[in-house]
Parts: sequence; C-alpha cells; structure tokens
Amino acid sequence: MARFVRFSEFGGPEVLRVITGDPPAPGRGQVRVRVHAAGLNPVDWKILRGGPAAGAYSVVLPSGNGNDFSGVIDGLGAGVTSWAVGDAVLGGSRMFAQADWLVVEASAVIRKPDALGFVPAGALDIAGRTATASVRSLALTRDDTVLVSAAAGGVGVLAAQLAVRTGAAVVGTASPANHDFLRSLGVIPVAYGPGLADRVRALVPRVTAALDNSGPATIDAALELGVPGGRINTIAARGHRADAGITGVGGQAARPGDLAALANRVASGDVVLPVDRVFSLEEVADAYRCLMGGHVRGKVVLALV
Repeated sequence: MARFVRFSEFGGPEVLRVITGDPPAPGRGQVRVRVHAAGLNPVDWKILRGGPAAGAYSVVLPSGNGNDFSGVIDGLGAGVTSWAVGDAVLGGSRMFAQADWLVVEASAVIRKPDALGFVPAGALDIAGRTATASVRSLALTRDDTVLVSAAAGGVGVLAAQLAVRTGAAVVGTASPANHDFLRSLGVIPVAYGPGLADRVRALVPRVTAALDNSGPATIDAALELGVPGGRINTIAARGHRADAGITGVGGQAARPGDLAALANRVASGDVVLPVDRVFSLEEVADAYRCLMGGHVRGKVVLALV
C-alpha cells in the first residue's frame, strides 16, 4: 500500500490527512517515482487555504498536496527510453508530490546528481527555478548593490547566493539569528522591519536593484533608497506599486536547463541549500505549521524513505 497526503476541504494544516491506497501505474510516456523526500513551499499552504491560489491551479477536492520531490524511478510507461529503473531523479508535480509514489511525464524530471542528497534535492524545484529566474531578470553585474529580502528563506537564500556569484554586492534581510549565516555566504545582513531603508543606508552607499521575497515593505524600502522600479523584482507582492514598473518574474520564467544547473551547483557545494527541519509524512501538518511560523532557514522537507 502507498501513503498519500490528501485534503477534502480548504483550511489550515489541520485539514491534511494521510490516506493509503494502491500505488499509481505509469501510463505511456510516464515514469513512476518512489518518492524519498518532498519539500514544502509557501504556495502549498496558500493553495490549501482556497481562494485565488487554489483557483489558479484548478484544484478539485479531494486533492493531493505539494510539488517538490526527489526519489528513484521504479516503473516505466510504454515508450519511455530516456530513463531506467533505479535512476535517481528530482522535479515537481503539483498536488501529487507528497506521496510514497507518483507518476509524471518522463520529460518532467531531471537526474539527481550523485553528490546531492535526496532531502535537499527534494526541496529544490520551486525555490531553485524561482531564484534563478528572478536573479537573471535583473542582469546584475559587479557594479550593482542588490537588496534581497527574506535572504535566509527558501528562495531568498538561493537568490542571494546567485546574486553574489554575479559580482554584485548583496544586502540581505533576515532575523538576527541568521546574520552570521548570511555573512558566511558573502551577504551583508540587515534586520527587516520598520526603518529598513535607514539601516541599509548605514551599510552601503547606494542600492541599485532589489529582489523581494517577502512583501510590500521591501518594495517600498527599495523605492525609498532610489532603486528604479524596473530594477525591483517581486515574487511576494505582485501588483504592489505597479505604477512604478515593478516586475514579477518568478519560476514561470525559468529556462529548461536551470534546475539541473543549480542542482549541480548545490551538489558541488558552490551554492548552499540549508534544510531547517525534516518531518515524516505523518507529521505533514506540523511541518506546515513550522513553515508558516516563519524564521525558517532554507527549507522544510518531508522524508518518506
């Protein structure tokens, strides 16, 4: 029997249930993956609550949950020649990832680097594609100083490191408990909250770009610091100050090879993806409470194997 996370009504983590059933069978062009790890993302609980997020993904109740996963292929559908049973892979499967087994199109997974553990690999899909695309959108150079909000969070920690790799100076907002960690990544830490622009001015002479991963306050601070609207990208407050030309580039703009390239960088140690806590599948509700509580360094992951 296989375990699956399901919800039959919209709400908070309390509506999540773990049910059992037969493992799915792969169809033509598909592979079946024995899931080893499944990462959590803020969009998951926004969908869980219902409303616009659930509508955007056409959620029909009862529904599965989650997106990010890593695991091992244990079944091939007709016509699949690009993969073999036993291949370790990672990817995303919206509303199906939190289960012992899932089936996906063979083209929808990428090979997991041998040096990359299943737990971080299972948390890479959304954050990795989003961070890569958002950083690329600003065309940063060594002449830039970029403000990155939520720089210790799942997307922010990757975006901050990728921004550092462009040669830009990076100022990252985080709680004081994460400041030494950000310094170890080459990021100048700053506390978030009221007065952010003044604190940033005390650290650097100017800011030329901003990556918002937390909400309107970052956009407002960046504008106060003189950053042109077209050099502020948000994934957390799309529509805020649209009059200023704020952009909203996220994972939808990722290129086909982005996730594999980032997976290799994490595997090599060039980029760090911290995992704050690991929960079992049966602890899925507690895992979301942890994520929703904030102050998470990196990712929260479910380990299934």
